[in-house]
Amino acid sequence: MAAWAGNAAIAAPAPARRPKPGPAPKAKPTPGQRSPAARRPGLLAGVVWIVALAALLAGVVALNVAVLQLNQRLEGANERVAELKAANLALSGELSSAGSAPQVAAIAHNRLGLVPAAPDKTTYVDLGAAHRTR
Repeated sequence: MAAWAGNAAIAAPAPARRPKPGPAPKAKPTPGQRSPAARRPGLLAGVVWIVALAALLAGVVALNVAVLQLNQRLEGANERVAELKAANLALSGELSSAGSAPQVAAIAHNRLGLVPAAPDKTTYVDLGAAHRTR
């Protein structure tokens, strides 16, 4: 602006220019705060640890389930072995009683109609001393 003093014009000094605005200054974090960029590596490491521990826990649970299933199968097999041993013992008892002389004689008489020979009707054949081997 110009001011008039008398007949001469006097120029007013030009206003001072403002500096161009630059990037805004970054706020300094307080000692207890971190910037988002500084928090990410710790957060990512925490998530990785959580996922790893969850996977390990799932593996332990799966292993325990497999062991439980094997124990159940083993218990069933042991029960089957006990049943078979009992059946085997019963069959061996039947076999020993079925092989006895009175049992055989009863079956021969009842099923086949065989009778024991009378002692006075029994004859023996002597083949001679040449056929005896001792």
